[in-house]
Amino acid sequence: MNTRMHGVVCSTTRTLILPILFLAASATDAANPPLHSLPFEPWINGVSAGEPQMQVQRYDDDTYVIRQSIRTNFEGPFLYLLFGSDRALLIDTGAGGLKVRPTIDRVIAEWAARHHRVPSPLIVAHSHSHADHHQGDAEFQDRPDTTVVGLYPRDVADFFKIADWPHQIAQYELGGRVLDIIPTPGHQSAHIMIFDRKARLLFSGDSLGPYRLYIPMNEATTYRDSIDRVVAFSKDKHVSWILGAHIEMTTRSGELIPDEAPSHPDEHVLPIPYSNLPELQAALHAMGDRLVQQAHRDFVIFPKPAREQQPFAPPAPPD
Repeated sequence: MNTRMHGVVCSTTRTLILPILFLAASATDAANPPLHSLPFEPWINGVSAGEPQMQVQRYDDDTYVIRQSIRTNFEGPFLYLLFGSDRALLIDTGAGGLKVRPTIDRVIAEWAARHHRVPSPLIVAHSHSHADHHQGDAEFQDRPDTTVVGLYPRDVADFFKIADWPHQIAQYELGGRVLDIIPTPGHQSAHIMIFDRKARLLFSGDSLGPYRLYIPMNEATTYRDSIDRVVAFSKDKHVSWILGAHIEMTTRSGELIPDEAPSHPDEHVLPIPYSNLPELQAALHAMGDRLVQQAHRDFVIFPKPAREQQPFAPPAPPD
């Protein structure tokens, strides 16, 4: 059953909270999702001068999706807050230009009150280590019962107990909610995707979604191998939706919003169907190591000049 409710704005921290929206579509529907089945109301998109700094929508009782306003940073990234019975996981902390923690604290308190529990310990992790995904980390460093995962591949591997990075897929337990942590370097060396077995959502970071899929030319093989890894893992998992970290496309097939645009009118929806993952895989294999810009309905392959990738581990401290 699909249910809509109006959101409310908290004037103290200017956050729009939409308490409940659509339930997830089935795996069959996700292949060609009708408009009414999409699991979110329209997002803040920079068009309104009075829009709040953050918008919160609840996917289900234990899954929150949060968008940072484009008016605070043109990236307009999405953050994800997942609750289990033992702990909560926050994926990414935004691009800066605002305070993130008050919104996260309020959502945690709301969830705890609804479940008649004390607030859960919080893990702060990242889809990857580009700056627009971890600018709010400092707000959580001194938060009680909170662990902030580091930004190097070694930090990610150590925390999630990935012994063979990037080939091993690890499991992380939130308490009645198992997440599969899939190393996906290529876009950035510490990149991961996360599959939520409970909601059957695939959180894809910057590696797949309705935006430019930036791939350094010297990382084409690494990126392709990562997509192969995710396809091999997920092909029998009945993924409901792929949820990425940005929206940079319009509702017209393959059309990009201008880079660093201050508003996103006629914006593409956030969730994309699973069929985009094997579509991306096929396109990458057809190109080989000679990547070219290529527009698809729900994503655009966007090669970038070769660049140095982050080392596996942070440098040793000076003697």
